[in-house]
Amino acid sequence: MTIQNAETGNDLASSRAPASVTADIVALAALAAVGSFATSILLPSLPAIAKTLNVSTAAVASAISVYLGVFAIGQLIVGPLSDRYGRWKPVMVGLGIFVIGSIWCQFATDLPMLLIGRTIQALGACAASVLSRAVARDLLSGEALTRALAFIMVAMSAAPGFSPLIGGLLDTTFGWRSEFFVVAVFGAIVALAYLRYVGETHRPDSGVSIRLGAVLRGYGGLLTDLRFIAPAGAIGLFMGALFAMFTGTPRVLIDGLGFSPIQLGLFFAGTVFVVFGSGMAAPRLAIRIGHARATVVGLMIATAGGTALLLAHWVTPTIWSYLIPVVIFLAGFGMVSPLATATALQPFGDRAGLASALVGFLQMAGAAVGVSLTASVSSATLAIGLVQAALTALGLLLYLVGQRKADEKRTGHRPVPGEQIHKR
Repeated sequence: MTIQNAETGNDLASSRAPASVTADIVALAALAAVGSFATSILLPSLPAIAKTLNVSTAAVASAISVYLGVFAIGQLIVGPLSDRYGRWKPVMVGLGIFVIGSIWCQFATDLPMLLIGRTIQALGACAASVLSRAVARDLLSGEALTRALAFIMVAMSAAPGFSPLIGGLLDTTFGWRSEFFVVAVFGAIVALAYLRYVGETHRPDSGVSIRLGAVLRGYGGLLTDLRFIAPAGAIGLFMGALFAMFTGTPRVLIDGLGFSPIQLGLFFAGTVFVVFGSGMAAPRLAIRIGHARATVVGLMIATAGGTALLLAHWVTPTIWSYLIPVVIFLAGFGMVSPLATATALQPFGDRAGLASALVGFLQMAGAAVGVSLTASVSSATLAIGLVQAALTALGLLLYLVGQRKADEKRTGHRPVPGEQIHKR
């Protein structure tokens, strides 16, 4: 196992062979995908699970809500622990718990048993998600960090894109219980890959307090630091817009346009390539026009997509009237995720676990808000359009205000109207 830290100048890209760098990033991307893979693979099987457990489909959907809630809160605990005790142990213990929870779910015979299993799953998965970003920050800085986070964010987006298709195929072929078996195997493979290729990246630090008061003060400091809260808050709002699309799309395509579950899975899988393309383009654009400007470009593209989807509610519904705004939104989202995450984590290398945990919590909180708001509106297209337009606009506004305040603090003067955003 190797210990490196971007703060000491040991940049992964310069101190390790290219093949080792690639293996590290692939392992971190897989680590990041664990949580979202286990979340979305169940979507095509909710009716079948409900039938087996003798409950309603809506009741089974609580398995997703419970998972997201535990996942969000668990990250706040894992982050400080990893700053204190190192990354390796929390990652391996978390993945072990995740595998146990997945096997528990596989053999569930009633809804309470399933919910207990999902709680165990989420407690393990939250460590994988939050520490994938923290480890990347341990190893990298600057544009190298942005590129690594682009891969990580693409993996997190690809998992909910492909997993419904995988879940549908497994459900049709082997039944819904096979989905939990596959998720458990995936978690075990990721643990072995992390053990083989990454290892420890942060020395245990006895000076880091894990007392409740100290942890709360640490989170409070981040929440009041514009360098963190503007980009991290924007990510959380955009994650709510993304999950509004994920949860509302089955109503639009299956109920409204007559898609089959397999066609729905193919639609989700296709969205991954949009996020992948824009995510890979984001670091290059940041080099050309500056990190902050590139982030604003992504925010504006995503906001345009959300607004277009809202307007599409008042036209004759077709696959194109839905697909085009969604593609525009995803193109912007794919740019914003790595750029804004890198901006939020960059200044806090000494407490990357804490900062990454709060980024993850804000993402899950945003996702929960997006899901709840979408479910509260009867018309699916209107629901997704309203949520996406509102949350993306708020995210853009928050980031711009944060940039303006940061510029005022840095330069000591208030920018005049029209003054350009400084390159970063």
